[in-house]
Amino acid sequence: MARLSDWYGRLLDALVFAACLLLLLMTVMIGADVLSRNIGGGGVAVSNELSEDILYLMTLLAAPWLLRQGQHIRVDIILRALPVRVAWFLEWVGDVVGLFCCLYFVWYGCLITRASYNAGSINIKTLVTPEWWTLAPLPIGFALLGTEFIFRMHRLSTATVGLRDDAVSAA
Repeated sequence: MARLSDWYGRLLDALVFAACLLLLLMTVMIGADVLSRNIGGGGVAVSNELSEDILYLMTLLAAPWLLRQGQHIRVDIILRALPVRVAWFLEWVGDVVGLFCCLYFVWYGCLITRASYNAGSINIKTLVTPEWWTLAPLPIGFALLGTEFIFRMHRLSTATVGLRDDAVSAA
């Protein structure tokens, strides 16, 4: 399991690197748009639309890595105030609920992506693209998040009973 977890961690590192590259691309694109408009070039027509899509994709690419690093949004002040065994049990509850939510979004994401593909739905903005292109990353991103929840539960099961230190960015 440790080898699989290490491999998965490297995959998440690659995905967060891709998210960083997308952020760089978006920054350059927005800068080019602003510059072009200010010098009378009219701007980069697709920059707003592409920025929206890039933000969405960056979120799905980076979320599993953030969860693994303990950098996700987490309010654990109550867990720190509870008895250790109760807090440990609630860690399990949180991970199980997180896993089931991810599984639901994988299932639902597959349904809506397939329905969009079968219907031939298209997004018509500045760019005209098949709608399923935008929907397809959703189940993949949540499958990655669900996988990380499984690894979190494994780490929790092999650790001593108590609050996890691997799931928080600050104590």
